[in-house]
Amino acid sequence: MNLNNIDMGNIAIKADTGSLWKSDEELFAIVRKELYTAVVGDIMDKMGLQHQFLPPQIKPLRQDMFVVGRAMTVLEADVFGENGNSNLLLTKPFGLMLEALDDLKNNEVYLCSGASPTYALWGELMSARAIKLGAAGAIVDGYSRDTNGILNLNFPTFSYGRYAQDQAPRGKVIDFRVPLEIKGVRVVSGDIVVGDNDGVCIVPEYAAKDVFRQAIEKARGEKMVRIKIEEGMSAKDAFEKYGIM
Repeated sequence: MNLNNIDMGNIAIKADTGSLWKSDEELFAIVRKELYTAVVGDIMDKMGLQHQFLPPQIKPLRQDMFVVGRAMTVLEADVFGENGNSNLLLTKPFGLMLEALDDLKNNEVYLCSGASPTYALWGELMSARAIKLGAAGAIVDGYSRDTNGILNLNFPTFSYGRYAQDQAPRGKVIDFRVPLEIKGVRVVSGDIVVGDNDGVCIVPEYAAKDVFRQAIEKARGEKMVRIKIEEGMSAKDAFEKYGIM
């Protein structure tokens, strides 16, 4: 149901929600204030984008952590013992990890995958550098460590959980700003990442304007439906009137 032009009581949902933002900063401020992964995911489902959530094992280090930003993809690979000198990249302690970290831009999210989940892909010092660069958060398809330090920095970090085993002798970043596939979810640099305590979803860059326009409409509609239900309206009547549940 299209909520444009529907007057819900004394509150009318603005039709042209796309005009609400003119930059990433403005959009992300709206997302942080009004949206959450469930409503963003619902909109993508209706648009046929039904495989956009990262694995449920990826969770915030603290329940109130929220992240929104542009993905900066990082590809990690496992290594085993001495790797010789045939590939000079593998002789570096972390591969290209330091270069990838230093390449973070304002409002970007360090999003790393490719390794087996047997060691930490993110830590306190990485968080400190990311904050200095204006990054929005970190999401890793594996573990993080230095938990107390990250929490003290209040840097949004999403991972499988806490595990101190280091990546240095076990994995190396082999490329960044390249396409990733995480459990069937394709991610490219520039996609918009939204994460909260219900999960992490990926909004493809090409669909972002429509997704967020409709998500804002739905979120505002849901607030009004909740008010009506709390006033005594039945769930059936609410859905028939507003098309939201």
